[in-house]
This record gives sequence, C-alpha cells and structure tokens, in this order.
Amino acid sequence: MDSILIKDTTREQREQIVAESIGNISGSCDGCAAGLIEMYQDYIDGKKEIREINMAFRANYESGIEGPEKNGCGYAR
Repeated sequence: MDSILIKDTTREQREQIVAESIGNISGSCDGCAAGLIEMYQDYIDGKKEIREINMAFRANYESGIEGPEKNGCGYAR
C-alpha cells in the first residue's frame, strides 16, 4: 500500500493502519490505547484524514486551551 489517504484505502485497511501504528492494543497497558483508537475513529470511518486529526490534536496541545491558567507564581483552574 503506497497511500494511507481515505480515497485510496478501505475501512478494513484503515483499521489495520491505525492498529499497526499504535502497536499492541490488546495487551495490558495503562488504558491509553483505547483513547488513541477513539481519537482515530473518524479516519477509520472515512470522515477525516490522519493528517487532519494529528493537526487538531497538536493545535489543542500547543494552545493549552484545556490546561490550567497561570495565576501569579502558581496555577489555578
């Protein structure tokens, strides 16, 4: 497979791409794998490209929108 774009893949291929990219999703871990699978569900469903999902995640992470606000020397929610 040369392309991972939605137009070039089937749903089954997209599921495989996500599973292989994340690694062992059925092994015992701290529960993070389920959240990653959920994060990429729009790609699996053919709604958003992986690039769009990653860009949205990164933009939210860098902006700190959901993080605590700085209040003087400490942080407050």
